[in-house]
Amino acid sequence: MRLAASFAALAVLALFPLWVLACYALAPGWRFPELVPSHIDLRSFAYLASQARPLAGHIAWSIMYSMATVALTLLMCLSPAHHFARRDFAGKSLLEGVFLAPALVPPMTFSMGVHYLFIRLGLVDTTPGVVLVLTVFSYPYMLRALTAGYISIGEEYEMCAANLGANWLQRTLRVDLPLLFPSIIAGGSVVFLVAFSEYFLVFLIGGGAVDSFTGYLVPFLTSSDRSMAALLTLIFMAVPLTLFLLIEYVMTLLYRRKGMY
Repeated sequence: MRLAASFAALAVLALFPLWVLACYALAPGWRFPELVPSHIDLRSFAYLASQARPLAGHIAWSIMYSMATVALTLLMCLSPAHHFARRDFAGKSLLEGVFLAPALVPPMTFSMGVHYLFIRLGLVDTTPGVVLVLTVFSYPYMLRALTAGYISIGEEYEMCAANLGANWLQRTLRVDLPLLFPSIIAGGSVVFLVAFSEYFLVFLIGGGAVDSFTGYLVPFLTSSDRSMAALLTLIFMAVPLTLFLLIEYVMTLLYRRKGMY
């Protein structure tokens, strides 16, 4: 009984902000002390319906460069994560700290220098530039997840594959990656959330030429239109949640097909 009450209390606390956002989306004039809005106004929904095509384009483009960031961080972190998990060497802790530094430093700290460098390289106002800067900012999350994954699976599988004649690429593709799927999903989820929700770096490097959902959302958040801001915030939360549920469904099917679930 206590456990059920605790879960119910946690559910109420978790869903209460969503209830407030839903009330603001339906009733922009909602004011204290009303617990339930007395007047419903669907103006924001009508505006959203009229802007469905450009909004869908911004969401699709944000998902695209976020997924590209996940793929690039995975490729970039596989070898360093393997080395950190399998080798002990002098200065290992210091080097790990240096590699994890981008996750601890605010993006504004290094963004101006990166912006100058990207101008010289011709990467500003381009999608590849946005993907690269988001990769630099978010790769520590993937690196940490892959390192933990390599440590948890051990090196016995790789040794068996090597004894059977598998080269490095075969061991990586056919042994390591299937075993690292949970770590890849965990690290990729965090990287996707960071890339999808980032506004400043995308705006600075993209220069407004790269569509993003945060670029569409932030002006409403800073305006007085609370109804549109609340509605777009709910959509912003629904996009990654839908993707994560889809990933969970696909991974469950794959594991059941292989008899692992």
